[in-house]
Amino acid sequence: MTAWTRITHTEVGASGAANIQFTSIPATYTDLVILVSARADRNTYFDNINVIPNGATTGRTTRILFGDGSGRQSFTEAYISAYGSSTTATASTFGNSLIYIPSYRSNLAKSFSMDSVSENNATSAVQSISAGAWTGTDPITSITLDQGDGSNWVQGTMATLYGITAGSSGGVTVS
Repeated sequence: MTAWTRITHTEVGASGAANIQFTSIPATYTDLVILVSARADRNTYFDNINVIPNGATTGRTTRILFGDGSGRQSFTEAYISAYGSSTTATASTFGNSLIYIPSYRSNLAKSFSMDSVSENNATSAVQSISAGAWTGTDPITSITLDQGDGSNWVQGTMATLYGITAGSSGGVTVS
């Protein structure tokens, strides 16, 4: 049976935070999932959620399909990125992302898939689907989530890291 196990949960306090870090990720699961509810203090309606495995500053890329109410586009970034909300979005709303990392323990390059939405009671809200890659061949033992632009996560931003155990359940198989 496939099982999701909560490894750790982080919620940003009143003083905000430059990043969220998951350290000492155990090597006991098949895949990882991160659920993020985020809002940054940058003056825009959305902000990046940059995924940094093992502190890597190189070898990361993402192909993004992006729509924001006024158009759509597809582009590539030199980092692994999902999206959250920011200060010009509707007050007290948070963007949400699911980040899936299969085979995080392998000695091959790692893939990432992200599904994101910035919440905003206006036409300028972001929806995106992203496919990321990291060329690193070490098992992932830590992940940092930051914006990459110097802004901070505001109070109430939260992220939960789950481990997925191999098996089958409801027609879904993880091997």
